[in-house]
Amino acid sequence: MKKFNYEARDQATNKLSKASVQADTENEAARLLIKQGFIPLSIKEQVGDGSFITRITGRITTKDKVVFMRQLATLIGAGLPLTQSMHTVLEQTENKRLQSIIQEVTSGIEGGKALSDSFAKHPEVFNGVVVSLVAAGELSGTMDKALVRVASQQEKDAAIASKIKGALTYPAIVLVVIGLVMAFMLFTVVPQVEKLYLDLKKPLPLLTQVMVDAANFASQFWWIIVIVLGFAIFMGRKYIKTDAGIQFADTFKLKAPVFGKMFQKLYMARFARTGQTLLSTGVSMLDMLNITSTAINNVLIEKSINRAADKVKGGKPLSTALAAEPLITLLVPQMIKIGEQSGQIDEMMGRVAQVYEDELDEQVKTISTAIEPILMVVLAIVAGGMVGAILFPIYGLVNNISV
Repeated sequence: MKKFNYEARDQATNKLSKASVQADTENEAARLLIKQGFIPLSIKEQVGDGSFITRITGRITTKDKVVFMRQLATLIGAGLPLTQSMHTVLEQTENKRLQSIIQEVTSGIEGGKALSDSFAKHPEVFNGVVVSLVAAGELSGTMDKALVRVASQQEKDAAIASKIKGALTYPAIVLVVIGLVMAFMLFTVVPQVEKLYLDLKKPLPLLTQVMVDAANFASQFWWIIVIVLGFAIFMGRKYIKTDAGIQFADTFKLKAPVFGKMFQKLYMARFARTGQTLLSTGVSMLDMLNITSTAINNVLIEKSINRAADKVKGGKPLSTALAAEPLITLLVPQMIKIGEQSGQIDEMMGRVAQVYEDELDEQVKTISTAIEPILMVVLAIVAGGMVGAILFPIYGLVNNISV
């Protein structure tokens, strides 16, 4: 199926509309637009996916998806038909790529498909959690509430991930500064020290000689360094996309000093919050476990949840199944057990999520506060060591000359 960019006039409002539609031929695209109440003015086949810059600037953010969900929920809740609601949201959407996807979803709905089925065709935007929640809303007749739950779920998940990234950003910036300081010293100051020693016909101290050799190699064979770094980055990115690379990265996240516990709490909060949202909309226990296992975004936790799902399928309570998994923190099965006894598993999972979200907030603040002086000390040691390696030999020369 091809994609066509079109410009058409809405017969009801007389407004011009520009978007894209999927069809096998240009005539079929025109018939589809006429069926939707548009008068086609121009239809052109879209060739390729656009330039690299277009793809980057057309990225669909979490904010774009949340606004779309909340607008659609408001319109449906006000009593508008789904197709009309989709067209209205399309007119209010600014992101071009999201506009294209909304148009394709709308075309699917007008073709007789359910909203959840149309969403499922775009997993890069609407993941399994979204599709399941919308499907549950369709079955229960509470589509607007389901969409609000989707938006709230995405907002909470994005907020937690943003806090983790924020805690990691500062160390990354300081490490870049350290690298720039070292490069500045190597390429500007060290050559001057070498020239001074050569003029005085004095042998360089060992540490200074090492720095001089490093600076000379970097200045003469910089292209080798660029090639090696480029190759390493390329191979690293390829490796991280393989099963072994994903396994390594996810294992490192859980075992990394300081940050390992923080990532584990992030995954538990994500599991509990997603589970609560799904169960509260009527999704079955096994479907909830299957969906949340992939939504966690960690293969080790995913395997743990899948093993627990197999035990639940065999008749064991969820709390018992999760308690046997070492990567699942003890609070999760304990609270779920209370929920099983009271018949409120979704509410207990919501409380678990809130506990871990609050703990993450405090831990991020603590790490951010503690890491700043530590990094400053590291920066001072590195810069001070390089300055010492340069200044001490100069002081030694001055003393020898004075003698």
